[in-house]
Amino acid sequence: MAAENASAPAPDADIDKLNYEEAREQLVAVVGRLEAGGASLEESLALWERGEALASRCEEWLEGARKRLAAARDKGAQQG
Repeated sequence: MAAENASAPAPDADIDKLNYEEAREQLVAVVGRLEAGGASLEESLALWERGEALASRCEEWLEGARKRLAAARDKGAQQG
């Protein structure tokens, strides 16, 4: 069974390909499903883990944007 899991892609492997808006939209959907209740414990845990991964992806995008803004400000200050 371990060999099957090792060859299967991670359930959140697709998250690395999402842009900010896609990741945020999916995160909102996950939160909505969790807040609605009614999911089994196993499903709730899977949703929570995906939500954490989506939140991390959003943070990566935001941090990248912060760095780009800082670089643009620094460049503008040097030219001005």
